[in-house]
Amino acid sequence: MSRDGEKVIELVNELGSRVGHLLSDMVPPAAQVHLLNAQRELITALMLIYENRVAPEPSTRRARRVTGRRRTTKRDNKIRID
Repeated sequence: MSRDGEKVIELVNELGSRVGHLLSDMVPPAAQVHLLNAQRELITALMLIYENRVAPEPSTRRARRVTGRRRTTKRDNKIRID
């Protein structure tokens, strides 16, 4: 992960904790657990979107693989004997 991605994670976690502290007095504990799970899922989704956009484009051409055996000498074929 890039340094920018790490900074984004730190920022989102800091914002989440600040909002969580503000709402902790007004929101019941069961709802707080639900909100924390939703926050975790949102952070994960945002990071996946970010990494997908930052990742390099896949090349349109695929590398050609050599599937057959390569000849070691010019005479790999059978020699006809009369």
